[in-house]
Amino acid sequence: MNAQTHHTLRFLVLSASGRTDSLNDQLARLTADAIEADGWVADVVSLKDFVVPGYDGDDEAAHGIPAGAEHLKQCLESADALVVVSPEYNGSMPGVLKNLIDWVSRFRPHPFNGMQTLLMSASPSMAGGNRGLWALRVPLEHLGARVYPDMFSLALAHSMFTADGRLSEEPLQRRLDATVVNFANLVEATTYYPRAKQAWKEYLGQLPSSDADQVPTA
Repeated sequence: MNAQTHHTLRFLVLSASGRTDSLNDQLARLTADAIEADGWVADVVSLKDFVVPGYDGDDEAAHGIPAGAEHLKQCLESADALVVVSPEYNGSMPGVLKNLIDWVSRFRPHPFNGMQTLLMSASPSMAGGNRGLWALRVPLEHLGARVYPDMFSLALAHSMFTADGRLSEEPLQRRLDATVVNFANLVEATTYYPRAKQAWKEYLGQLPSSDADQVPTA
């Protein structure tokens, strides 16, 4: 719950669907409701808020990092945690989402580094878009995001929302609420009560050093 002696945690909830009022948009809003019901602040944004061209090194050298990526960087820096609600495209994440991540990764330091992150999906399929989330974990974890182990995938999502935007099956609604609260508890603990820093190593056998350590010391 919200600790009165600390600032109110702010969660950035990114809907990675390009379609207005998509299933993932609906899940993003429902997730934001659960965050705010737990006493925190949720900022819901869409990929449409961060328009960028396809990544091109020559374009970056000539014109720098585009405004859409700069905007997401600023949103990440203002947030205590990130929630990505993403559809599954052909068994993976949307290409536009991966492209945005690639652009944002060009900033130094990486704004994803150390960011507590929850992955969610909604799909008409029986798997609920879960395969796309496993693909999405790879670049985020590579960039140092602390991706929460428990992901939430809503199967048969086209038939799961009530008229008031909640889930039609109460056990699913309880699981969504519990996932959000448990994630928020982790964010609260790591934000207010950080433990001693440990070096993160990209390769097995890599010894901690100033060159290998990819976690900020502050």
